[in-house]
Amino acid sequence: MPVGSDEARWEVELRNLREELQQLRTEQRQMAQSVQQLVQTFRALAAHLGIAVEPYVPKGGESSSDHELPPGFA
Repeated sequence: MPVGSDEARWEVELRNLREELQQLRTEQRQMAQSVQQLVQTFRALAAHLGIAVEPYVPKGGESSSDHELPPGFA
């Protein structure tokens, strides 16, 4: 088997893998945008329903008032 055909086969395989990787990256960006839209929708719904009245603040940056419920929930 000639060396050139092996190299050509590897080049084709590498090209296919690069295309697949690019497609996966594009799909990943689209999924990230969809997740961000879901987050915005859930935040809007929570605010509309009165479930969330203040943004979540992780421990260490807590406000002076202590709640029994986690921060961000009424």
